[in-house]
Amino acid sequence: MDHAGRPVVLPLRPLTVGELLDAAVALLRAHARVLVPVAAVLALVEQLLLAPLRMAANAEPPAYLPDFDHFGAYWLLLAVGAGVEVAIIAVLGGPAARAAAAEVVGQRPTARELLRPAGGRFGLVAVLALTAGAVVFVMSLTGPAWIIGYALVGLAVPVLVIDRTGPLRALGRGAVLAVRSGLRAAGIRLVGYLAWFAVRIALGLGALAALSAIGADAPGWAVPVAATVWLLVNSLAYPTLACLDAVLLLETRMRTEGLDIALARARHTGRSAAAILAGGP
Repeated sequence: MDHAGRPVVLPLRPLTVGELLDAAVALLRAHARVLVPVAAVLALVEQLLLAPLRMAANAEPPAYLPDFDHFGAYWLLLAVGAGVEVAIIAVLGGPAARAAAAEVVGQRPTARELLRPAGGRFGLVAVLALTAGAVVFVMSLTGPAWIIGYALVGLAVPVLVIDRTGPLRALGRGAVLAVRSGLRAAGIRLVGYLAWFAVRIALGLGALAALSAIGADAPGWAVPVAATVWLLVNSLAYPTLACLDAVLLLETRMRTEGLDIALARARHTGRSAAAILAGGP
């Protein structure tokens, strides 16, 4: 439904990097009722999956720093963690993209509308998320190639949901859009990740230090306390990064394909905005 006078999440024009980051936060704020709880559930699954790997790598809370006597296991932990992160962000990218597509045409969907199965393509989103996570996991095993994987797969789910393509085409088109204009979208995606990585570290260690001051880091409590803190921090970071992917896709299409002009014309001619977003006539 339309909301007259509400703040514009994504203006119909190319944006600066700072404006894109602000737009991602604004999109999350507008749809936190859906994105944050889903992120919390996925972040909990992540902590459960990583717990045995952390034990095998002798990585102790709260920072889970490497033990060089178990470096092979720690390397595997990092690769699995990278793949799981990408998969979670991709899953959240489904509803985030749905919300961004509505916002850019002047609508604000309700929580029920975002979670409605019809049109959500949830099954395809899950398949594509697992594929993206697997790609980044394999590339992470080689070390620096993680950067390439993370930079190129992020727009795939927004393409799947907004452009209404198939999964394979979504991966290809997402990578093509990421490298346009001198790797602009890929670079912004990395900037967003590194910025939120720093925020996560600061918030996580700050919270752990505060808990330590009241004795919550006693033996037996360190693991559940650390896991809970990182779960809460990631419950904000992951949906923010998913929102960045969604607005980045739309902004890249405005910058390189004239999406903003097409949508502005549609408002005056009565053409279907949904068809334009999906690349239709």
